Amino acid sequence: MEKFGLIGFPLGHSVSAYIHRAGFESLGINASYELLETDPEDLVDRVKFLKRENYSGFNVTIPLKLPISLFVQEVDKYADIAGAVNTVKINSDKTFKGFNTDASGFKNAIPKDIDLTGETIALLGTGGASRAAVLALSECGVKEIGVYTRNIPNAMDYMAYMRRQFPQITFEVYQIDQIRDLSKYKMLVNTTPIGMQGKSADMTPVEEPVLKTMNDGAVVYDVIYNPKKTILLKTAEKLGFRTINGLDMLIYQAINAQKIWFNKTPDFNAMKVAALENL
Repeated sequence: MEKFGLIGFPLGHSVSAYIHRAGFESLGINASYELLETDPEDLVDRVKFLKRENYSGFNVTIPLKLPISLFVQEVDKYADIAGAVNTVKINSDKTFKGFNTDASGFKNAIPKDIDLTGETIALLGTGGASRAAVLALSECGVKEIGVYTRNIPNAMDYMAYMRRQFPQITFEVYQIDQIRDLSKYKMLVNTTPIGMQGKSADMTPVEEPVLKTMNDGAVVYDVIYNPKKTILLKTAEKLGFRTINGLDMLIYQAINAQKIWFNKTPDFNAMKVAALENL
């Protein structure tokens, strides 16, 4: 039996194991998938464990998507550009190849009738999920991204990197607690953990009076999937905006991970049902 797993911290909210097991089943593959809670300071030991115990691959979540890149020998185009790895294939010689399936997952979860060509987007956060979102949004043809962060000086390296990678996009940076007017944005994307189950589920990164400044037809996309509807999404729905939650993104990135591991495409519906039953 092949072994796979998820590393990150904390993992109490994760439904990844249910999703991947449903995917394995849909492909008729005998494999296991474990949640391997890993504190950043234990990452070296975890990497040794995965090699020693003959794992075939693993996924990576917060806060290890950037640090894991120190341990991979090769990366795909998306991981290279995003600077973040969320899927690893362990080769027969125990070397690691890193991939980023978050970008394609983010993009595939946007309904086909939402056209972002030439649009301006508000992006909350500058972590690994934020980088994947920028990559996806660049493929959607956006013109400008307003990046909102808690600490502007700390975000300057991120901003410089993004401007180099995506010269066709105008990037502006703002203090997240200074959000007052979102009227110029077609879409608001939350990639921060604010609103996540077990962390800050009773909080929202954008309060209702500010959300109200968005124009009719605007979209609010929260990459958090647990809870299914964060306070941000509930507020956006109440105000009549279209919303996207992180569940489809999670499933699409898992599908792409299994494509990398097995060269086969698992069943989306089976994986989504497994996720919904366990949320």
